[in-house]
Amino acid sequence: MLTRLFWLWTILGVIIAWFYPPSMTWFVKGKINLFGAEVRLLSLGLGVIMLGMGMTLTFENFKEVLRTPRSIFIGILAQFLVMPFIGWSIATLFALPPELKLGIILVSCCPGGTASNVVCFLARANVALSVLITMCSTLIAVVMTPLLTKFYASAILKVDSAAMIQSMLTVVLLPVLGGLLLNHFFRNKLTIAKQISPVIAILVIVLIVGGVVGLTKPNIIKYYSTLLPAVFIVHILGFAAGYYIAKLLKLSSRDTRTISIEVGMQNSGLGSQLATKHFTILAATPCAISALYHCLIGSALAAYWSRKQESSGDITFES
Repeated sequence: MLTRLFWLWTILGVIIAWFYPPSMTWFVKGKINLFGAEVRLLSLGLGVIMLGMGMTLTFENFKEVLRTPRSIFIGILAQFLVMPFIGWSIATLFALPPELKLGIILVSCCPGGTASNVVCFLARANVALSVLITMCSTLIAVVMTPLLTKFYASAILKVDSAAMIQSMLTVVLLPVLGGLLLNHFFRNKLTIAKQISPVIAILVIVLIVGGVVGLTKPNIIKYYSTLLPAVFIVHILGFAAGYYIAKLLKLSSRDTRTISIEVGMQNSGLGSQLATKHFTILAATPCAISALYHCLIGSALAAYWSRKQESSGDITFES
């Protein structure tokens, strides 16, 4: 129940951060000493999310990719070709400061997040396919997100793709692989960890989104008339593009819904982490707004598709 209401926690977190920023900003700004090294709480939190995601994976999942490559390939291709182009196009059309344009492009170049798996579950879509696309896009994003960001945003600000790849390795790849190995060797002893990891992921995402909103409140007020519609249009086009691409390629109804959700929902927490580390907190603002929008749009679509499938008498779905 807690994970299904992630959209509500995101809204509440934003509201709390808006009226009392210190309640959330401590997480984005905070650092702790870990094994003799200073680590940002934001990076640590994102690493914990990726570790939890890794613990849901098995080597059998990778074999499954080889059995059903077409739908997965379509989802990944749309994720990394269509969505970055949409982000760049909308960022170019709106008269925003360079950092905000960069933020829109950056979040559009990010892989799908674990929230998309929850929305696919609620939408009666293909959850197994969603998990596989999220898994593959996350691993590929270690290289693709920095390179795509550099390709689309280098004319706006200097983008150090090598440094971003290094961040992706430490914050994304290593935790995911670590979780995968933990699940392989200690599967029966990780039941509690697997149960609480989605809740922890939602908590971290809310803290990141709320923290960024709290820190950039003056800039949101200043640019809301262009920033808010720009990010909203990016996600609407993302959901629509994923849906119609899958439909055009004659995928099943459930797979079409899945591709739409995977393309429309990005890992905004990752975008926020990369923006604050490699650029400015202002560049993280579109990432935070993105998290709020894709949660709301995804939840609305899930409710619509779920009711539509129930009315047709077919309520089965994969898990």
